[in-house]
Amino acid sequence: MPIGESYYEPGQQHKAFDPMILRPEPPILSRRKVLAGGVALMAPLPSRAAPPPEKTNTARNGKQRMAFDRERFVEDCIAAHHEADGVSAVREVLTRAIRDHRAVLSGLGEPKQAGLDVRLASPTLTIFAAHWTPQMNLLPHDHMMWALIGIYTGREDNIFWRRREDTIEAFGANCLFEGDVAELPANAIHSVTNPLLRFAGGIHIYGGDFFETARHQWDPETLNEELSDGETIRALFARENERRKLGEQN
Repeated sequence: MPIGESYYEPGQQHKAFDPMILRPEPPILSRRKVLAGGVALMAPLPSRAAPPPEKTNTARNGKQRMAFDRERFVEDCIAAHHEADGVSAVREVLTRAIRDHRAVLSGLGEPKQAGLDVRLASPTLTIFAAHWTPQMNLLPHDHMMWALIGIYTGREDNIFWRRREDTIEAFGANCLFEGDVAELPANAIHSVTNPLLRFAGGIHIYGGDFFETARHQWDPETLNEELSDGETIRALFARENERRKLGEQN
């Protein structure tokens, strides 16, 4: 079965690849619309009881906001991943956190350069904050594991691709804004752009060892397939920082 055509989820029947995006507040279509086909919108599941607040800061409306605890967040994700439907449980933890994206930004700090701030790397779960420089692009790539992405500052635009004979073709797109959460299945192929003139940041969670798993990427001009892994991605981010530094010098 070709990658990108279909996938399986635990406890669900075989179905076509359909990347999902969760919005923080209903009604689901009130904020923004999907740019192209292939992306389904899905309302958040009822949240579990949130952990008791340890610290607070003041939001713009004057109400007290719970501070984002990085260590507690990782612990909650690990615990959720052990539940019967681990992906949905982890997604709920991420959705609850990203709902207050300003608190997450305060807890993680403003992105200053492209990179991956790794919070957990294990054989079954990887968690990091990805930082995108202004107008940064990442070529088409897969993960070979399910992924959850929650945007806490800026914006991330995705083009979704699927295998077609000996190449790939684009078939859908979406925009992730601050407070949005997206779920991608293990066979998803996407390219990513930060279209803004400022940094973007998102929490990325993967159902496996992101840095030790062999996977694939595609040349953005020829769409020729290449091998990729965690070190390849790190090198891409390093080159982006060098490119930006040279641009600032000029």
